Amino acid sequence: MSRSIRPDAVLVQAVIAGALSFAHLHDLASAAGQSGWKAWAYPISVDLLLVAAWRRLRTARKDRSAWTWFVIALFASLGANIATAGLLDLDHVPAWLCILVAGWPALAFLGGTLLVHAPTDTPAPTVAPAQPVDEPAATEVDVRRDAPAPPAAPELPAAAPAPAVTVPVALLDHARKIADSHRAATGAPMAADALSARLGLPGPMTAAIAAQLQLT
Repeated sequence: MSRSIRPDAVLVQAVIAGALSFAHLHDLASAAGQSGWKAWAYPISVDLLLVAAWRRLRTARKDRSAWTWFVIALFASLGANIATAGLLDLDHVPAWLCILVAGWPALAFLGGTLLVHAPTDTPAPTVAPAQPVDEPAATEVDVRRDAPAPPAAPELPAAAPAPAVTVPVALLDHARKIADSHRAATGAPMAADALSARLGLPGPMTAAIAAQLQLT
């Protein structure tokens, strides 16, 4: 589907201004001794430097180099427009202007090279390294806090009391006779340890006999 082209006032104005500036630069270069195709190359060189500086300014507003070359190209274009407006005798161009026109190609090439290869002021995005999350301690605390309490150890039944030791009557009488003999001989009651050693009985049996005889 074809699209209709509608006239734009700004576009028309840009074409007119570009054509007039192009013609003025051509006339100035031709008056300064540049004839033939060389006179037509000068307007292209000035306009290209102006466009390169403007493109550079769109990506790097704070670039002083771009502003410098933009002013130089703008001064060259405006200077040609003013000089050819009747303020300069094109039949008798001063020597300094001829030198300036002759040195312009090298100056424009230097400016265009610097503008194209200069780095932009927008830094490349950097990916920050992932920071390790130090959460093992908190996780461990949460797990321990939420974990069920361990089951309580089963209570052991209380130990049953030792059965009472029954002392035979004959053994008790024998032990009493030994204790009485010791009292009669020493005048003091017989100790339970001495009675146990004398009888040679196990501890529980001796303790039962000493309890009944009231021995210490």
